[in-house]
Amino acid sequence: MAKGLLMTYALWAVGGPAGLHHLYLGRDSHALLWMLTLGGGGLGWLWEFWLLPSFVAQANRAQEQRQGSGRGTPSLSLIRFVAQMIVGMYFGLVALISLSLMARFYIVGLPLAVGLGVLLVAAIGNQTSDLKNTLGAAFLTSPIFYGRPIAILPISLAASLTAQKHRHYKPSAGSETLSVRLYRLGLGYLAFTGPLVFSALCNTAVTLSYVADTLGSFLSWFSFFPLLGRLLESVLLLPFRAWKLLVGDHGISSSYFQEWEKLYEFVHSFRDEKRQLALQVFGFSEGATNEEIHGRFQELVKTWHPDLNRHQMEEAQRHFLEIQAAYEVLRQPRKPKGSWRWEETSL
Repeated sequence: MAKGLLMTYALWAVGGPAGLHHLYLGRDSHALLWMLTLGGGGLGWLWEFWLLPSFVAQANRAQEQRQGSGRGTPSLSLIRFVAQMIVGMYFGLVALISLSLMARFYIVGLPLAVGLGVLLVAAIGNQTSDLKNTLGAAFLTSPIFYGRPIAILPISLAASLTAQKHRHYKPSAGSETLSVRLYRLGLGYLAFTGPLVFSALCNTAVTLSYVADTLGSFLSWFSFFPLLGRLLESVLLLPFRAWKLLVGDHGISSSYFQEWEKLYEFVHSFRDEKRQLALQVFGFSEGATNEEIHGRFQELVKTWHPDLNRHQMEEAQRHFLEIQAAYEVLRQPRKPKGSWRWEETSL
């Protein structure tokens, strides 16, 4: 039965973030991805407004594409590769939050979660990738970064590169009933959300403590890029700000939300930790003036400039970058401890 463009737009408008239009068009992988990410955070759902005609046309000529699916290789897509990276890291982060207490998590659970996220994006549309090779790349990369939350980045990169290398068209297959498709989608949705919901509701304190540790690892990784680090901090604090605006101080005082308040305080306190490390690089204690910091910066730059230390180039480059990053941190205006409470109250 031919798919209608008007019906597709109607489903997109009514249940787009839940993937209803993709379910209607037979794009089950895309539907599941939208169910798990609420339409790619809303941005992917809005962007699809311009793509729906091509989706409908592809669905209506699906039989012809299946007949020729065994020949050739799909063209390389940068958008698909980036999406594989992002969704792989997203699945890995969810696994870190909900399954980190599992035995051999960094050997089994984390690479499996990241690999499945990459494969989900690889299977969108009329394409797919090789399951064994993609998961194999994830499992081989995981031990190199064992025990580090930042491992989701290299694992996702390795799995995405492998998925792109082994991309191919989906083989010809008979049509399935709607009940079978919904059953499969339901299992995928429960497998993703079940551990996360259990961890959030039954083990809130431990879950949020681990979230704080994970966020700390990510923020420390961006210590050499202060502007990007501040942007990430702002994004991470948006849920807390939104909650404050909606429910006020009464909602914050509830016992359940106190754990989220701790997470907010942690992210804000991370800036203080970076400042202390930066002061150590300059050999100062708290209370140093801007003039002293600037003067010390000029001295250290002259001392460790790579052009003046060609006999120890590698060490000089490391110190030079460290000095620049520390100076960027110390140049930022510092708010008094606890000032965020007054800032949020004023909103």
